[in-house]
Amino acid sequence: MTDLPASLLAGLHQTAALGLAVSGGGDSIALLHLAVAAGLQPSVVTVDHGLRPEAAAEAEAVGRIAARLGLPHQVLRWQGTTHAGNLQDAARRARRRLMAEWAVGQGLSSLVLAHTRDDVAETFLMRLARGAGVDGLAAMASFWTEGGILWQRPMLGMGRQELRNWLQARNLTWVEDPSNENPRFDRVRMRKALASGALGLRGDRLAEVAAHLAEARAALDALADDWSARTLTEEAGSLRIAPDFWRAPVETRRRLIQRVVLWIAPSDYAPRGAQISQLLDRLSQGHAATLAGCRFLPAEGEALRALREARAAQAPVPGPVWDGRWKILGPWPEGAEIGPLGALGLAQVAGWRATGLPRPVLLVSPALWRGGRLIAAPLAGFAADAYSAIPLYPWIGRKNTTLSH
Repeated sequence: MTDLPASLLAGLHQTAALGLAVSGGGDSIALLHLAVAAGLQPSVVTVDHGLRPEAAAEAEAVGRIAARLGLPHQVLRWQGTTHAGNLQDAARRARRRLMAEWAVGQGLSSLVLAHTRDDVAETFLMRLARGAGVDGLAAMASFWTEGGILWQRPMLGMGRQELRNWLQARNLTWVEDPSNENPRFDRVRMRKALASGALGLRGDRLAEVAAHLAEARAALDALADDWSARTLTEEAGSLRIAPDFWRAPVETRRRLIQRVVLWIAPSDYAPRGAQISQLLDRLSQGHAATLAGCRFLPAEGEALRALREARAAQAPVPGPVWDGRWKILGPWPEGAEIGPLGALGLAQVAGWRATGLPRPVLLVSPALWRGGRLIAAPLAGFAADAYSAIPLYPWIGRKNTTLSH
């Protein structure tokens, strides 16, 4: 196939402030030329991870292509090449963070990625090998919001070879990253397994299965939305979990706990399914438990109370934002810090019981300190007339969509 349907980019959320992520590989080079052919005038960005000596020259080559097409181009460089552990995952996360910061700085509202149907199939196999559930096996999201940017993948319905055929028919060149042939990486092993035709598995068929699972995921999320509204209530940065929670289907309970943990202790990744199942087993027996920086306590008249785990919370900091969740508003004395109220601070608030909030919740609430002296603890009612504490991410009870990519 040397031609592509004119509707390929039709699903793209059109915006004048559009950015394209172009590595120089066949998929992203095809996206770049297709976007220009569609009449778009995007800004182009390339991330040089510094993992290969050729990477800098390849990024410059993308810049020359963009210049010939009349498009602005910028190279972003990652300084994390000494990262231990899952290098590809660390590079992916760094790439997204750098590009999001660049896009915001450029006034762009959306970034477009060149993932294809083959990426969907490879990801499916990788996650299947790790024992993933419905969420992990469901197809990649075609769009989502993260870092203040709308991310889009308009080519998930196209195959990698189709795009290369299109480029070859127009004498357009691209770069093949040798790491794409290195079997030390899971994705490469899955790619080779698909190419071998083992067990009759085909990339397009696996992508189709992933799409079916995405529909199932959407249905499960809708059910969890309903139970969230019925059983979860926010209070001073904690969540009250009503007894009816235990009447929800098992899968719904798992999804609700995942949402609770990610809201109270924000993270790039949700806890694994086995961890959540173990937590639910312990909670169902009436025990207190912790998971990923979130603390669960049995509560009178409620099934549970979920709150921030004190030892996982951030130490005091000089800025107005603390623990990635709270911001204190009010006059800011020189040398002041925001941190947890703690037992020392709560002991200085004589009327804290009048707030009606449980002691464990107030202990991890935000407070303003200066030289060891408590200045304000708005949620505990101390200097609340002059200061207020607001959550950076108000509870909405729905799925954290940034995890759907």
